[in-house]
Amino acid sequence: MTRDDSKLASYRSRRSFAQTPEPRGRAARPRRGAKRKRPRFVVQEHHARRLHWDLRLEHEGVLVSWALPRGFPDDPREKRLAVHTEDHPIEYLDFEGSIPAGEYGAGTMTIWDTGEYDAEKFTDTEVVVHLHGHRVNGRFALFQTRDKDWLLRLVPVPRGLRPSEPTPASHRMGPPEPGRDQMPTDLEPMLATLSKLPADQDEWGYEIKWDGVRALAYGQPGRLRLVSRNLLDISAQYPEVRGLTRTLGARQVILDGELVALDARGRPSFQALQRRMHLTSEAEIRRRQREVPVTYIIFDLLFLDGRLLFGMSYEERRRELEALGLSGSHWHTPGYQRGDGVAFLQASREQQLEGIVAKRLNSGYQPGRRSRDWLKIKNVQRQEFVIGGWIPGAGRRSGELGALLMGYYATGNGGELRLRFAGKVGTGFDTAELRRLKELLEPLRIDASPFSGRQPERGATFVEPRLVCEVAFSEWTKAGTLRHPSYQGLRDDKQAIQVVREVPAPPPDETEAPSAGSPPGVRRS
Repeated sequence: MTRDDSKLASYRSRRSFAQTPEPRGRAARPRRGAKRKRPRFVVQEHHARRLHWDLRLEHEGVLVSWALPRGFPDDPREKRLAVHTEDHPIEYLDFEGSIPAGEYGAGTMTIWDTGEYDAEKFTDTEVVVHLHGHRVNGRFALFQTRDKDWLLRLVPVPRGLRPSEPTPASHRMGPPEPGRDQMPTDLEPMLATLSKLPADQDEWGYEIKWDGVRALAYGQPGRLRLVSRNLLDISAQYPEVRGLTRTLGARQVILDGELVALDARGRPSFQALQRRMHLTSEAEIRRRQREVPVTYIIFDLLFLDGRLLFGMSYEERRRELEALGLSGSHWHTPGYQRGDGVAFLQASREQQLEGIVAKRLNSGYQPGRRSRDWLKIKNVQRQEFVIGGWIPGAGRRSGELGALLMGYYATGNGGELRLRFAGKVGTGFDTAELRRLKELLEPLRIDASPFSGRQPERGATFVEPRLVCEVAFSEWTKAGTLRHPSYQGLRDDKQAIQVVREVPAPPPDETEAPSAGSPPGVRRS
């Protein structure tokens, strides 16, 4: 073995070349007197046990290599892990293929980017390079922190140093280009207004109203973060959705959707989802994941590879979303129907679904706003209520909860918010849920009623109005209470103070212009 070939000893010792299609290779020696060219680099997307990207830099006859679990940073303030791996042969610049199971690095490898680079510094503990690729174009520093662990960061180009020429890209990792948007970190979803079908039905798109938990998904290379409508990180509660990162690859996205659990007939069931919603134990989450699997239903795209899409129409956003092909074992992008809302609503009734959502085809996205550009049309009356206490049970329920006391917030004469009594709900519970509710409500006991105005019956036990539940009912009575209410489950994605009585609003007039979708004050990273 030559001295140069010894650089590949570690690479070869890990592989059986009778099994793997990877090149055996040999270390290349630069020709003396040859005209100097820029060294080359490759970035390979590696779908191994965990998705990552491999950066390989041509240097002294081999490809010096790092595995990047989260790809390249696009902000100079961010440092990302880079794991230094064994040197690879120069032939790996062109390698794509499937490494068989049982072999080192088993999985599918594709070329994600190629190009040349300029090296400002290349030592055993620090590398500073300017990459000139089709997708990656910028100045990066790699520096060792411990053993094989290095950190990768984006380095601004100093004044006087000629920057790399820009290259076209559908999406890229690297410094933001002029006009590129920074990815937001804490958006609130757009909300629909309770209403009826619009008159100009052909100007609207129609979707199923999914009976689950609303969540925005922030997708970055190798990482997915699920955030509820009240900005809580709920990623750990639904680990089966993490696999979406493999489908997304190196794309940066913000998706809008709903986490749902399906019943035996394939219909979304909020009551089934209850078994997944309030868990914190990792072991319990894994167990319930097998019993009640969850699917992330994706219905909107808010950010894609450096572009905020709020100003695009619903129809355009849906077109870009569907082009991503996001359908898998625990995530799905259902289609929508353009026009003919009457037939769509009737079909939802026949399937015994909660209802539908109508969305104006030419409307933008308004984060954090309840808009009449989105209308929810329900087959069954349902909404959230605040729990203000309970009535003790009798008969078979003696010693347990008999009924929950419900309320909603309304503005008083002095402009202050007051909790109004909306009635009691005593059906829809099973024994386990009654026991759980009792355990949650006991520590919240108070002496005085939290309700303003009309009061519940005598013998009630009152609690601090913190917990929110969802209730189905047939109608509101003239007295302002619910008729035939049925408990559906607790909600942890809405604060009690946000719960108000939902009053249907008329659809927008055909002459009323839709929102352009350019919200003020969107917080960004």
